[in-house]
Amino acid sequence: MSKKSALIALLPLALFAGAASAQQYPLLDKVAAKVIAKYQSSSCEELFQQKSQPKTPEEQKFVQLLQSDPQMQQAFFAQVSAPIATKLFSCGLIP
Repeated sequence: MSKKSALIALLPLALFAGAASAQQYPLLDKVAAKVIAKYQSSSCEELFQQKSQPKTPEEQKFVQLLQSDPQMQQAFFAQVSAPIATKLFSCGLIP
């Protein structure tokens, strides 16, 4: 099986996994959408400045929730990783 065929075969599985996490963690989907929107709408300078600011109590609570639930953590990072990494790369904040 070629790499392209393998990727095409895995696409429905990835879509199903995304749908399953959406049903399992509705709050997580809202937070992930907010995080993605924040990164996409912020300038590179704003992101760099926000990195050094302390987290809000809500952010701290959500981080603790993710740390206590590995499945929720995995679902969150599956949603936000690509958009955040793309923005950080375009800003030169990651190699």
